[in-house]
Amino acid sequence: QVQVMESGGGLVQAGGSLRLSCAASGRTFRYYTMGWFRQTPGKEREFVAFITGSGGSPYYADSVKGRFTINRGNAKDTVYLQMNSLKAEATAVYYCSMTPLIRIARTARDYDYWGQGTQVTVSS
Repeated sequence: QVQVMESGGGLVQAGGSLRLSCAASGRTFRYYTMGWFRQTPGKEREFVAFITGSGGSPYYADSVKGRFTINRGNAKDTVYLQMNSLKAEATAVYYCSMTPLIRIARTARDYDYWGQGTQVTVSS
């Protein structure tokens, strides 16, 4: 059984930083591309970043490029999202996801497994 679990969300002031973690189990982690998405009420789930199984070729949404960093520790079956210079519009529930695809995977339908999400609130 696949399990994906996010942690690290919370309340932070604008301009601050937060690091999200996502632990996965039930599949051979290094074979899976890991993605981060976020969602606010009434809106579709929005792509944030992904990283391939080898840890190379991270890919970011334009809105977070230069401020967010995705990396992974395959020895720990964990992926991270370091978020710096946070803005109020980053407030959302952040979801971690897994896909066996090795091409660019920027839409929610590309991903097979999802966590329950972690709330990030940025106060202005």
